[in-house]
Amino acid sequence: MGGGHDAVAAELARRLRAAGHSTRTADVLALLPPPLGAGVRAFYRTTVRHFPVVYGGIYAAFFRGRDDGRGPSSAPLADLARERLAAVVAEMRADVVVPVFHLAAQLTGRMRADGSLGVPSAVVVTDFAVHRQWLHPGNDLHLCLTADAADEVRRRAGRPAVVSGPLVSDRFRAPRSAAGRRGPAPDGGETVLVSAGAWGVGSGLEATARLLRGAGYLPVVACGRDERLRRRLSRHPGVRALGWVDDMPGLLAAASVVVDNAAGQTALEALARGVPVVGYRPIPGHGADGVRRMAALGLSDYARGPWELVQCADRLTAQGAARQRRVAAGLALFERPGAVAPLEALAAGRPPGTPAVSAG
Repeated sequence: MGGGHDAVAAELARRLRAAGHSTRTADVLALLPPPLGAGVRAFYRTTVRHFPVVYGGIYAAFFRGRDDGRGPSSAPLADLARERLAAVVAEMRADVVVPVFHLAAQLTGRMRADGSLGVPSAVVVTDFAVHRQWLHPGNDLHLCLTADAADEVRRRAGRPAVVSGPLVSDRFRAPRSAAGRRGPAPDGGETVLVSAGAWGVGSGLEATARLLRGAGYLPVVACGRDERLRRRLSRHPGVRALGWVDDMPGLLAAASVVVDNAAGQTALEALARGVPVVGYRPIPGHGADGVRRMAALGLSDYARGPWELVQCADRLTAQGAARQRRVAAGLALFERPGAVAPLEALAAGRPPGTPAVSAG
């Protein structure tokens, strides 16, 4: 819905083209009958930003719980894009369809199950915490961030799953000699980047910035496209509020720690750069589940209150074992083989993980 899924799709397309394949990216919301897709996006954005309790209830009903198909599902909505997706697949003579968003995964799963999609579908699961909307059993393969997520897919959906790691641009990868180094410390103290996503979503962002400033840090808040939030935060002394940032690799390189509320693409980009992540005041639903799962896997810290946030910042800005442990765990995510080889195997009808060319 925001910028994260678009970034994943763009990076996957880039890697596939670099391997000699042709790609086409289609927004599943744009495939819905107009203006339904725009309405779905607007509803989601409004509830997440202004009525988070409502979104939390929707998530609890549609995304958690039963995997047996008896609970509420987004599949009927996804089904409205069926004809347009089939036309795109036929036009480009696609060998594989790759959903990177759970609504698209529901669509391809239904089409594979009833035979209306004649090529395999491989779902890129972009969440650390796998909710049931990712798990339609019609899909052929799931590509997951971690072994924990892949195990959950196999257990709950009974479908093949492999660990491909994150789809993050190489622009975020620090040279090994620089990975984990802190950014320059200005007079205002170590820089702590507070991420609010593409839409400037989050609760208590002003209070978080003031807390960090009071603890001696320089809080830099990435407000996305929310200009009102940027102006509001700019009024606070010692707080740097940014609008849309084109050079996120450079911004992360200058940060000592990232405070994140969604366990999404920005958190992964920070891990790729070697910057520790602290989950704090997560957005309801997938954000809260993802932040907690990241911390449980040892990839980040989770601060449950203001005092814990300051403690985490103090611990992770120091060049000690705690920082080194988080940096190493984050960088290890990117040592996976990637998503291209499993997709090539699927297109060729081979089991995932087999080489494209056999020896001998």
